[in-house]
Amino acid sequence: MNNKTNETEITLQKGEEALLLDHDYDGIKELDHPLPKWWITIFYLCIIHSVGYYLYYEFFKGPSLMDEHKKEMEEITLLKATNAPKSDGGNEFDLDKFNAILTSPELLNKGKTVYTQNCLACHKDKAQGDIGPNLTDTYWLHGDGSPAKIFETVKNGVVDMGMPSWGDVLNHEEIVQVVAYIKSLHGVTEVGAKEPQGNKIE
Repeated sequence: MNNKTNETEITLQKGEEALLLDHDYDGIKELDHPLPKWWITIFYLCIIHSVGYYLYYEFFKGPSLMDEHKKEMEEITLLKATNAPKSDGGNEFDLDKFNAILTSPELLNKGKTVYTQNCLACHKDKAQGDIGPNLTDTYWLHGDGSPAKIFETVKNGVVDMGMPSWGDVLNHEEIVQVVAYIKSLHGVTEVGAKEPQGNKIE
């Protein structure tokens, strides 16, 4: 019995007398060791920061994720336009070239490469939509879904919607190739595709 009593007795180190709490649980007493001051300081700074963060984004019109995305896309567009080779000057959509690409697996594959390098980040790997809209359904936010309108959107962009202009980055041939690739995916329903947006075009 004495052994068990001794096992529950607390051994105080020098200077710990003031930390001993005046209650016990089944004969067990506790020491009230304070947290380190650096930890307490960081904890309160986090609380202060969270209050400021909440007020800034909820009441003082802090930029939303979409606002930040648009700004970043504008910066990317400017950077690409500054450093990338300029377009070869093609301004008009070439329907004959489009049809030739659409029926050529080799040229379609080139369009897929252009798409993967430049469009996948916003529209995902099968054009099912992510940040950008789903490009495989019959709903279109810009234009009527015709190859010429898609060409125009890719070339000129829609900056207000976060769609950069690719006319100063991709040449005419590459834009037609990627348009043909997008049209080749029309009607391919992917699991988890983004919900329809815009107007339905039959």
